[in-house]
Amino acid sequence: MQSNWQEIFLECKVNVLASVKPFRSRIKEPQPNLGTGAGGDPVKPMDLAAEKALVNTLKSRGVSFTLVSEESGVQTFGSEAESCYVTTDPVDGSTNFMHGLPFYACSIAISNKPFLANDHCGMVVDLFRDVAYMGFVGEGAFRDGQRISTSENPSLDDALIGLDLNTYKVKEVAPKVTRLIEKTKHIRHFGANALELCYVADGSTDAFVDLRGKLRTTDVAAAFLIVKEADGLVTTPENQPVNAELDPKRTLSFVASGNPRIHKKILSLINNQC
Repeated sequence: MQSNWQEIFLECKVNVLASVKPFRSRIKEPQPNLGTGAGGDPVKPMDLAAEKALVNTLKSRGVSFTLVSEESGVQTFGSEAESCYVTTDPVDGSTNFMHGLPFYACSIAISNKPFLANDHCGMVVDLFRDVAYMGFVGEGAFRDGQRISTSENPSLDDALIGLDLNTYKVKEVAPKVTRLIEKTKHIRHFGANALELCYVADGSTDAFVDLRGKLRTTDVAAAFLIVKEADGLVTTPENQPVNAELDPKRTLSFVASGNPRIHKKILSLINNQC
């Protein structure tokens, strides 16, 4: 399984990188909105270019699949489309891209059923640095072919925690994370959540928290798998397994951590248990 999908992923990476490259020279120019995507966000030309590159690559490989995309929604390709679900956010961090900020990614996950729990492999590509993170069920997680693992740091005192508060409902979310912020010295948010989760997977950060109920399954399907295959944890804020339908409109909240000890501390703080 790994060798076949790894090869396909690498070809997807090359083609998506090529598809977005022309837009880098035009980031200071106004970019037209091409309507609203299936996930509810405005669609930019680079989003569709990246999605087209992915679809064409899979089709050229003879893959039958059901596409679950943040941009164009659910589409089927081939005669056995229900045997393979391809969940993607072609460009995660589009706002960063349009502002010239070097933190945006492409996410693609593969599953045999339309649920997060059925993902069996995935890739997140840092589209600025040309770095590929991959995960394969039961086989581990990798960054550019090198095995990665999560942080073993159990302490919030020197932890680096990702926290997404990007929501108009911040007054509702902020009270839930106030105690976590008070107890954590280093809080960060970089603006492309799939890639931020990969930073948890490779130990660059210790955890990532998103309680907004805003992030879609298309954003995180691949990254959740990569974190778990790197020996990290991903749960709901109530410490339950995260599973959801693979759908561009399906949203969720989660806590992703490098190890059980720091995970328990974060959950206790956001649930006011200590």
